[in-house]
Amino acid sequence: MNRKVTITLGLALVLASLPGLTSKSNAEIQHDAFNDISGHWARSTIMTAVEKGYVSGYPGELFKPDLEISRAEFVKLVVSALGYTEDQADQIASGAKWYDGFVRTAEEKKLYSTADFSNSDASWRANITRKEMARIAARAVGESTDDDDKWFYLATKKGLITGLGKGQLGEKVTTTRAQAVTIIERILKSREGAVLPVDKYAVSSAEIAWHGTNIFTVMPEVFVTNEKQLNGKPVEELWRKDLMVVDPGNGKYKGELEALIAIDLEDPNDPNLKLLPPLEELKWDYFASAVNGVPTKFIPLKKLPASYFLFFKGKEVYNNDSNLYYSNPEGPFFGIDGIESPDREAFFHGELNGIGSLFHKKVADINGHILPKIGWTQGIHPIEIRIFTPVRSKYGYKSNILLKIDGPFKKNIR
Repeated sequence: MNRKVTITLGLALVLASLPGLTSKSNAEIQHDAFNDISGHWARSTIMTAVEKGYVSGYPGELFKPDLEISRAEFVKLVVSALGYTEDQADQIASGAKWYDGFVRTAEEKKLYSTADFSNSDASWRANITRKEMARIAARAVGESTDDDDKWFYLATKKGLITGLGKGQLGEKVTTTRAQAVTIIERILKSREGAVLPVDKYAVSSAEIAWHGTNIFTVMPEVFVTNEKQLNGKPVEELWRKDLMVVDPGNGKYKGELEALIAIDLEDPNDPNLKLLPPLEELKWDYFASAVNGVPTKFIPLKKLPASYFLFFKGKEVYNNDSNLYYSNPEGPFFGIDGIESPDREAFFHGELNGIGSLFHKKVADINGHILPKIGWTQGIHPIEIRIFTPVRSKYGYKSNILLKIDGPFKKNIR
């Protein structure tokens, strides 16, 4: 018993020698006045975290909010903030590192896995990245996935982490002490049932980084389906990332859809507007009539109703038979079926009430489709998104269906 007390005291002394990680008494906190956080964007959050006792400052009344934080330090803070404890006597007795007990707890609580990075001193002393932080944060609120590309999406969708502006994720960017306690406070709020504010541009970018499209983030009212098809899963799980490469298997052609990016043309801050020419120069080609490749009947985008644009970003991997396949550097052909116009005559007279095409200078010089936010309908067919080989004839044709869902207006057959 005396040995255990001595070892526990030794642990306290070890942690006390690590500035910025120890807790303080309420009396100390009340009189704390860090001289380096006045005016800092995270001052209030920092003080809240200090008052809770899972983080403290450095000698000289410093918090060092912009100091980068290591993986070991972040895990220690998360474990402490969540109130997890364990007997660390054996680790201290064997001369283990100060963070070993926290790492073991993190493993037991499914916050960390050796698949994330190796359990070595060099790894734990490295500064933690935003993606690694997002992974731990998502796990801390009960999220799980076998797809490592999905963690940032889960964390942003929950409001645990935001972007760096203009949809930038900064997955490999390291994290500061101020950012760390901000994320931990969000974890605690989420675990208490709070619904956190969400950075929709970060979620959009994270969804693309995960499975190659953001349609479920930007156009959630369009891409919906029935509970039977969902089978308990979120609708975004129905997207077939594994089919974004089309290969007929004859060694003559391979094309890839790198991303299907939904753009809100009504939102001037949508970060993906940069993928398009200036909006004031875009037109809708509403009637199949052109002279020298230039449409003769069109309406400027600015005169159209609020709409989305579905931008197909692809590439031709190889084309070994240009007599069989059209050569197109933008990759495979694409199609969206199941979205209909309620009045086709009105459509061909300039009313955008269905899916259409935009152009800049020439017919089809922008890879994608425009869809008004309202005014379109469906028939008896589901919404289907597919890519297919750019064949000149039926031979060598291959089509991949990336998504097939009911949509909001599908009519049932009686």
